[in-house]
Amino acid sequence: MRWLTIAAALIMGVLSTKALASNDRQSGVRLCTSMADRMVQPWAENGALLPSYLASKSGGELPRQMQDTAFVYDNALAVMAFIACDQVDHARAIGDAFLAAGLTDRFYKDGRLRNAYRSGPVAQTVALPGWWNDTVNRWTEDAYQISTASGNVAWAALALLQLNERTSDPKYLAGANRLASWLAALDEDDESAGIAGGYYGFEPDAARIAWKSTEHNIDTLAVAQWLWLKTGDAKWQHLAERSLRFLSAMHRDKRHFLVGTDTAGKPVEGADMWLDVQVWPLLVVPAAQLVLPQETMHLLDARFAVAGGYDFNSDRDGLWVEGTAQVALVLAVRGEGARASRLIETILAYADPGSGWLFATPKTQLSTGLSIDAMGEGSAFTYHHWPHLGATAWTVLAAMHFNPFQPN
Repeated sequence: MRWLTIAAALIMGVLSTKALASNDRQSGVRLCTSMADRMVQPWAENGALLPSYLASKSGGELPRQMQDTAFVYDNALAVMAFIACDQVDHARAIGDAFLAAGLTDRFYKDGRLRNAYRSGPVAQTVALPGWWNDTVNRWTEDAYQISTASGNVAWAALALLQLNERTSDPKYLAGANRLASWLAALDEDDESAGIAGGYYGFEPDAARIAWKSTEHNIDTLAVAQWLWLKTGDAKWQHLAERSLRFLSAMHRDKRHFLVGTDTAGKPVEGADMWLDVQVWPLLVVPAAQLVLPQETMHLLDARFAVAGGYDFNSDRDGLWVEGTAQVALVLAVRGEGARASRLIETILAYADPGSGWLFATPKTQLSTGLSIDAMGEGSAFTYHHWPHLGATAWTVLAAMHFNPFQPN
């Protein structure tokens, strides 16, 4: 009888886990539908982009510079979320917009992407975000939005690789190759290794960013590793090894990563930590070999945990929905499905009733410890209580157990 009781308990545990996973997947599909509802149709053959933030009753109106603005990072996540939900046409629409943007830039001919574009169906030349400024009586653009951060380029490359994996369409692999080649040019092949942050400012005088980001090099490692395995080209092996060397230099105590280096190339040491820099290596191979996953999870709970989830940085002043979804995905792929489901259930409560999208944070404003521009001279970068594409897409990935850094 004792063995029957144990067997029954094991069976009930398996059924409970399966039920949790099923609920998660249903939630993921619902969120995908809410994103698809904002995809303006019919889109042209060049595709379409989703807005990163929406106005809402509880979040209020968006600042003018955020209206109709499609950040590349958020849209790359949306590509993967749509693939995870088997809505491949929507994923292709965004991927096609990335391809068009890289080939038709109003100034640059090196294949780079800007940090943001105007949302909606794209024309033959993909429009950059901007607005008419009545105060100065002229068209205005945001310096960060029209700049290029290397991490955003890497995320677009990952999205194209996911599309190629799903559709076998060679144009997406070719696009990922172009973006990765642009990233490789940011590695000066010196002893310090790693790619630099990108370029900041308006053309033709955009300044090369001297600092290097751990996050950007995690992204680049994933792209290079994937392309190396896909093509066998030794240049991608070289880029992967260089990015991995930088990550090793940013690693401390086999437990956490620094945010990166300053403009003089010195590691940015300090008491503050950032969540995604700790989480993403657990999803990237072979970067995960640098860390002990269980030790990292202990670190996350000790330094980032807040009521219901996790903060953006270690000041623990509020919940970051996107980052909490990232931790949920790590837990899911590590086999801790019940704990992952509890986190997903918590953040699903922070959905905007109107759009169905998840708010970036339940707080009015969430600090990050970072500045809004790439040169560290602007105002503080903060998340707001706005429906956010990135938070919604990351939650889909967690619910569907979809790793954005690897073939699924």
